[in-house]
Amino acid sequence: MRTSRLLTVLAGLLTAALLSGCAQSVDPIERLGKKAAQKVHRPRGWLDRTFRRWGLAAPLAPAPRPARPLGGAAGTASAGPPLVLDRVPTSDKVVFLTYDEGVENDPRFIDMVRELRLPVSVFLTERAVPPGSPGVARLRAAGAAIENRTLDGAVLRGRPYPAQRAEICGRRDRRERPTSRLLRPPYGMYDRTTLRAAGDCGVRALILWRPAAGRFWRGSLRPGDIIRPHEAGRSSASPAEETAHVLRRIQARGFTVARLEDYL
Repeated sequence: MRTSRLLTVLAGLLTAALLSGCAQSVDPIERLGKKAAQKVHRPRGWLDRTFRRWGLAAPLAPAPRPARPLGGAAGTASAGPPLVLDRVPTSDKVVFLTYDEGVENDPRFIDMVRELRLPVSVFLTERAVPPGSPGVARLRAAGAAIENRTLDGAVLRGRPYPAQRAEICGRRDRRERPTSRLLRPPYGMYDRTTLRAAGDCGVRALILWRPAAGRFWRGSLRPGDIIRPHEAGRSSASPAEETAHVLRRIQARGFTVARLEDYL
């Protein structure tokens, strides 16, 4: 009799335990809670892996919004010739990263721009990298701004006005409003005729640069510096490797990267 009662009690306890376990395993609220927790933690870990993948100690700090863009109406005919800049006058601790053609052929550079949401400006020669080419599409999709480096990439300085205008305006019809407001004169060489022709093509500013070597590495980085990280012939490193190196230096000096077009 006692044995029978004991077996009955044990069976009841076992049944209760099994029911309790089943209830916990199928509880929809608990399952949703677990899924929500997973969703919270996964993006954070992914972001950590992203900036660390490129050798950065921390994510890039967001750039401040400029109180007043420098250019204003500088692109209009009545405002005079275009600006010539290797630095944007600003007190914001930002620098600007600019590149010429070639970076569109580096898949890792394009991955870096996309994953870090890196605000870069790429100056392309129209015939070397046509506007409808896959390289331009990849850069645009990654978030890069595409700007003008003339039609053929030939030196402008010293050439007559018609030749310079043809190089700067490119294949666009003279009556068509140009889409690019920034021009990088090839090799950084220009003259007064360049400024006149650029203004007539709707250019707002000629963008020069400060080399990413020399004084830059000795701590003279200034707010608003326009940098070209990848110098042709200076290093065998890829654009992605050069950029990662520059970004570490920028962060170490308490700066971040801003989009050039936002300040102009």
